[in-house]
Amino acid sequence: IKLMVNMLFNEDSEILTTPGVVRTLYDPACGTGGMLSIGEQYVKELNPNAELKVFGQEINPESYAICKSDMLIKGQNPSNIKFGNTFTIDGLEDEEFDYMLSNPPFGVDWKKAQKIIKSEHDNLGMQGRFGAGLPRINDGSLLFLQHMISKMKKSGSRIAVVFNGSPLFSGSAGSGESEIRKWIIENDWLEAIVALPDQLFYNTGISTYIWIVNNQKSEMRK
Repeated sequence: IKLMVNMLFNEDSEILTTPGVVRTLYDPACGTGGMLSIGEQYVKELNPNAELKVFGQEINPESYAICKSDMLIKGQNPSNIKFGNTFTIDGLEDEEFDYMLSNPPFGVDWKKAQKIIKSEHDNLGMQGRFGAGLPRINDGSLLFLQHMISKMKKSGSRIAVVFNGSPLFSGSAGSGESEIRKWIIENDWLEAIVALPDQLFYNTGISTYIWIVNNQKSEMRK
């Protein structure tokens, strides 16, 4: 998480140095709020006069309750943490954020939300969140990524998200996954992919990758 937070903030000299600067951070699968807390802590250590407002959504009722109470204790606004399935009910609809940070569940199917997601894809196209394409039913990772991209500000937002290998490699040309990757690359939003060592996550030895997505890249990264 610290590595992701570092990569998220390290090019924004303003948040790191300007007194009274306010930024927003969002996690669409926030669990008990660990990523949001580490993000806030990082900014506070570098610039005690900066304010990072955190937002999140969580599907598990216990994790949601813990996250909300943790935010209350830390002086954040607990009403910025929403309950429910991010795919079916976007609790922060029409909101956009400066930064997004997430570790969505690996390889989780989206069967339960299929009807609503497919309808948004078919009826809203690029006006909705899932216009670029739909991945296979047994892995919703690229739905999370599209959801986060839909919340980027025109003026510039950065996303750090950790995935397993599936979003990188699954799906042949013309498949949903391939179309989503193509859309991201043609828009030149992909800034970096960092391969991590295996054995980093509990109960699994799989390889994992951090994706950094940025819609306002510096010249040298374009």
